Amino acid sequence: MQKTAFIWDLDGTLLDSYEAILSGIEETFGQFSIPYDKEKVREFILKFSVQDLLVQVAEERNLNAEVLNQVRAQSLAEKNAQVVLMPCAREVLAWADQVGIRNFVYTHKGDNAFTILKDLGLESYFTEILTSQSGFERKPSPEAATYLLDKYQLDPEKTYYIGDRTLDVEFAQNSGIQSINFLESSFEGNHMIRALADIPHIFESK
Repeated sequence: MQKTAFIWDLDGTLLDSYEAILSGIEETFGQFSIPYDKEKVREFILKFSVQDLLVQVAEERNLNAEVLNQVRAQSLAEKNAQVVLMPCAREVLAWADQVGIRNFVYTHKGDNAFTILKDLGLESYFTEILTSQSGFERKPSPEAATYLLDKYQLDPEKTYYIGDRTLDVEFAQNSGIQSINFLESSFEGNHMIRALADIPHIFESK
């Protein structure tokens, strides 16, 4: 399995963090007297992103998106204890490590990602962790993947972005790498999974 590499998304992929994220948004909306509809917000952030939501709400209500995001980030950091691992996350990372697959992270989360991964005892599995603070253009721009491919001489045919949203498949496609995702896609480089435990089976015949 030498030369194979996994680049992981965090929220909804390795981390079961959407409840903490939604709770942080609810608190933020409450501080600014913005009406909160949990299901609508969940649907929006799964389709787009939290950043897009805050920008839209800020424009609609003549607020500063940056200030909204700072309040939300503070609220979310206080909810780290609510973040748990997705089923089999630790086992799949241990398996990948054991068979010689290199693991990386690219997430739209801020540097709070380091704290969470450290608290969960996962930090040591990753060669490099890229967050929204790393300075790369957001997904689906291939910028972060290009950086990792170049820096670590990764083979695009054997490099997989593992995520849970259409945006993650688009990121893999734009980056010229493979995709492992909880969603189906017309992208021929996508391998659909129902659970993280399915990942080792993709490589059984390789």
